[in-house]
Formats: sequence, structure tokens, C-alpha cells
Amino acid sequence: MSPESDHPVEYFYNTKTKMVEKGRQSSWEHLMGPYATREEAQGALEIAKHRNEAWEDDDRWGDDRG
Repeated sequence: MSPESDHPVEYFYNTKTKMVEKGRQSSWEHLMGPYATREEAQGALEIAKHRNEAWEDDDRWGDDRG
């Protein structure tokens, strides 16, 4: 938790700068997160890639591609 508040510290991955930010420092349009740790935020693109692949393979979404 942050000493300034009762809220846990959150980390965000900035897709424009390719940097991890502690707290929400940039415009939402460039941020992925929040993540609980700096390491999770650093892996944001890989996490998104794996989630997208899982959703593509999920039969519940159907297949409108063809």
C-alpha cells in the first residue's frame, strides 16, 4: 500500500513510451493496467497476447471469420 493513502500501489504499462508507470501518470489511451506489480506491468503486452489467443480459441465466442 502507498503510505499516502489506503489504496494499494498500481502499475501501468504505457504503450507509447514502452515504460512502466507507478500510478496513473499518463493519458488512459496509452495505458494498460492496472497491475499489482512492476513485473506484471512490464509483461502487459505478453499477457494481452496470451489472452487474445485464448479468446480466439474459445468456442463460446463463435467464428464469424468465415
